[in-house]
Amino acid sequence: MPTDLRYIVLIFGLFVLPKFLQRYAIPGAVTSLALGFVASLGDFLPRDHTLGLLATFGIVSLFLAAGLEVDLDDLRPALRPLLLHLFAFVLLVWGVSHLGHLLLELSPRAATILALALLTPSGGFIFDSLAAFGLQRPEIRRVRATVIATEILSLLLLFALTQSSSLPRFGLASVTLVALVLLIPPAMKLFARHVEPHAPRTEFAFLMMLAVVCAYVTRKLGVYYLVGAFLVGLSARRFRERLPALSSDRLLQTVEEFAIVFGPFYFFQAGGELLAEDFDAWAVLFGVGLTLVLVPLRVLQVALLQPPGKGIAWPERRRVATALLPTLVFSLVLLGILRAEYGLEGRIVGAVMVYTLLATLLPGFLLRRARGARLDVAPETAPETADDAGPTPAAEQT
Repeated sequence: MPTDLRYIVLIFGLFVLPKFLQRYAIPGAVTSLALGFVASLGDFLPRDHTLGLLATFGIVSLFLAAGLEVDLDDLRPALRPLLLHLFAFVLLVWGVSHLGHLLLELSPRAATILALALLTPSGGFIFDSLAAFGLQRPEIRRVRATVIATEILSLLLLFALTQSSSLPRFGLASVTLVALVLLIPPAMKLFARHVEPHAPRTEFAFLMMLAVVCAYVTRKLGVYYLVGAFLVGLSARRFRERLPALSSDRLLQTVEEFAIVFGPFYFFQAGGELLAEDFDAWAVLFGVGLTLVLVPLRVLQVALLQPPGKGIAWPERRRVATALLPTLVFSLVLLGILRAEYGLEGRIVGAVMVYTLLATLLPGFLLRRARGARLDVAPETAPETADDAGPTPAAEQT
């Protein structure tokens, strides 16, 4: 089949089939991933660099949107519970990495990265799914705060793990990262002062260009595209009052829409990199075992550490913890690093993917079912949810 026709079929499949399957609580990202895997089996993947470029735009826009979602002021009211959660998260990462080192014979560094892949919630994916989960507004706020804090910690741990193999490498990477942090705000100020007044409605193009450049720098450092793109979004959010054009709700909605268009190409390409031999009987059984052990453990870890207070009963805590289960994006990115840099065995990749898919699919089924049960039992007193609470800001709708 000619390459142009392949892309026509690909675009149709990525934008039609996932939307159809969402009615059955199957996330579009999972469908795109599965399509990529099937396409690789049928030798349907395009044989040029266009797909890689589209996938890069997808992952950059996903983490740019995740950075724009971060509002550090929202973390302060629940600072103590969040610190307890992060402490428990670090202990859980340590325990899982220790088991990975002993059972799978991985190096301590590779085992810790694998633990992060298993335990880190994927913020962009979760934010995009909150409306479908049917959570109440207080639950949404707790989910957002917990995801943001955990993602920031995981990115810092990932940077330390990938760059600490030698002191010169760690020093160079740290200097480069600090330089990025220091240079991004002045670049934004220059744009807001000298460009945007004379070229209105160009803030999205500038922000996306800056995210791609910074993502490319961090990719060269070995921490993939996500850190640079996340830093740009975080910096834009910090300067919201002084540079409203670069962090407005309208711009955030534009970035999210850009991610909706290009994100499926990233998941499709990631699915195409999976191998059929990765999913043997051992991988499937081990992945199911990981799910049976880690999912209840993660739910308990989050639910037990939710801040006590009026109206925060166990069902609400359980719903918040369940919404934090998806790890799809972080798992895909970190598995790519582990496979490229540490030669991770194929069947371990398959096992982690089985766990990741199950952990990503479970919240959609469990929370929608629980929501339907609540509405059936007491429709006249049903709690206000993200779907029926009226208009909300663009950042909260995600």
